[in-house]
Amino acid sequence: QVQLVESGGGLVQAGGSLSLSCAASGIIFSSDVMGWYRQAPGKQRELVATITSRARTNYADSAKGRFTISRDNAKNTVNLRMNSLKPEDTAVYYCNVERVGPFGMNYWGKGTLVTVSS
Repeated sequence: QVQLVESGGGLVQAGGSLSLSCAASGIIFSSDVMGWYRQAPGKQRELVATITSRARTNYADSAKGRFTISRDNAKNTVNLRMNSLKPEDTAVYYCNVERVGPFGMNYWGKGTLVTVSS
């Protein structure tokens, strides 16, 4: 129903910046919440940031003040601007669409790797 493709990952030095983009195909509803999650080796997948179609945002404490999430409803894209990157930000970053429903349905992209060198 929904397909998500991430792009923009790569290698960056600590203190640098990187922008990630996610393109969604299929139908995205105004009630859908889009966001970014990440998973580092040996760790659980964790929320980074989410955004509604009305541009209401939510950030993990680790991302506050450094990352900015944005969404283009017309293009069905969601971006993540990451500044002041730290080695602990190294992870596979996944685009996510959360759809309201009895099962709390989630759609995921395949991920894009971000590596931050010290």
